[in-house]
Amino acid sequence: MSALELLRDPHYRNYWISLFVSQLGTWMQSAAQAWLVIELTGSAERLGLVVALQFAPSLLFSLPAGVLADRWPRRTLLRITQGSMAALALAMAALLFTGQITYGWVLVFATLYGLANVFDLPTRQAFTVELASRERYPGAIALNSFSFNVARLAGPAIAGLLIARLGMGWAFLINGLSFFPMLVFLSAVPVGLAAAGARGNPLAQLAAGLAYVRRTPEVLSAIVLIFWVGTFAINFQTLVPAYARLVLGLGAEGYGGIMSAMGAGALVGAVGQALASGFSPRRIDYGVGVLAVAHLLLFLPLGPWAAAAVMGLAGLGMVLTLVGTNTLIQTAVPDDLRGRVISIYMLALLGSGPPGSYLTGWLMDVLGGRAAAGALGLLAFAGWAGVRLWAARRARTSW
Repeated sequence: MSALELLRDPHYRNYWISLFVSQLGTWMQSAAQAWLVIELTGSAERLGLVVALQFAPSLLFSLPAGVLADRWPRRTLLRITQGSMAALALAMAALLFTGQITYGWVLVFATLYGLANVFDLPTRQAFTVELASRERYPGAIALNSFSFNVARLAGPAIAGLLIARLGMGWAFLINGLSFFPMLVFLSAVPVGLAAAGARGNPLAQLAAGLAYVRRTPEVLSAIVLIFWVGTFAINFQTLVPAYARLVLGLGAEGYGGIMSAMGAGALVGAVGQALASGFSPRRIDYGVGVLAVAHLLLFLPLGPWAAAAVMGLAGLGMVLTLVGTNTLIQTAVPDDLRGRVISIYMLALLGSGPPGSYLTGWLMDVLGGRAAAGALGLLAFAGWAGVRLWAARRARTSW
């Protein structure tokens, strides 16, 4: 079934629209948060620490979150996580509007927001499959990738205009309000779509998910690769604002434009994936290659327009990599293990955030933005080559 045919399902259509509104607000907030830290501290390393703390809960709670997603009603969990993120965003807006914001409050907010997000992600991905049904899931991937990247394109641009003309608090306020359509949808969705999963020993359930990944080479190699790439090549929350301000000397609107250029490239990748027939794991390799090349190009003395074009290339590579690995795993995993295997994937992806974000900020402060970007590109390529050599050797051994 095509993505457009899936939208004829009223439950999925309402879910998709609600999710898009929330994603738009989230990208507005993400851009505003990064710019806020640069304005408060002027340090790429301090920004890297904020992003690292936002992803740090993934290291501790991704696996328990996956078990929870397979045991509890997913609608109930999503209502808790979505409501928590809305409350946090509104609290940050209040601090900004009243002039009470400090770097310390940003650190606290990033940590708590990351904690809510780590329970939200595996639950939401499993709920998407539950709502769309397994046979319609490729269409759901295409739709969600499209909306995510439209939000990535529009959100930072809108945030840049808001920051320049009205102040940063508006981006956080709009994000807080953007969760309400999803909360309304979750209250109205039929109970049959939110049933609890099978009960059992949580540790045994977690072990079953880990055992599946260990004995499934294509899933294991995708997870290892996404951890490496996430560490060295998808740290745009640190790389882009620091590069825009500290290397290119841009203001808030220019920063929003750079982020939107990356979103445009990501959107091209999402549309291409939606129109492509079938799925090929080779797209993952193409994605990592494009990401590495984009980082290497940032080593050159580029102007703002050329840098925006390179960021568009990076957005394309990111989508090919993320959608490719996600599709490979989602189509391979059994339904009863979905939440746990997704949580392992999310642990690799989001768990790479703390070391990767801090490393990116540290390298930019020590080496300078251009040299740091080039070094990250080389590391991304080396990791891809290592994973592919390991996979080829394992295939020869199995044969």
